[in-house]
Amino acid sequence: MRLLLDTHVLVWALGDLSRLSQTAAAQIREPANELFVAAITPFELATKHRIGKLPNAESRLLAFGDHMRRLGASELPISGHHALVAGQLNCDHRDPFDRMLAAQSITEAIPLVTSDAAFGSISGVRVIW
Repeated sequence: MRLLLDTHVLVWALGDLSRLSQTAAAQIREPANELFVAAITPFELATKHRIGKLPNAESRLLAFGDHMRRLGASELPISGHHALVAGQLNCDHRDPFDRMLAAQSITEAIPLVTSDAAFGSISGVRVIW
């Protein structure tokens, strides 16, 4: 199965697996699953670091590619179609990073691994937690 990791799930998978649900951890560890990280995720991490929400993330940002390889994750590029779907999503979720993840989950038919309950209200997003 292909899985798209939300930003916080990626951070926890790299540093603190105990914060993941048992289901999420098992799915991430399952060798048969393909893990994907949205191309917008490093942008979100860098932005949160810059504004002080992730003050200790600099080394993680500098080694982002190494962390992706260690986790066995691939980047999911953003297409124009993803951007159009994200912009047209009929939901109250205003976070542009999350809207992009939702659009990619919908258009690529990839379940989103996330603890964020807000995704549950977006039609077409299959959440694993």
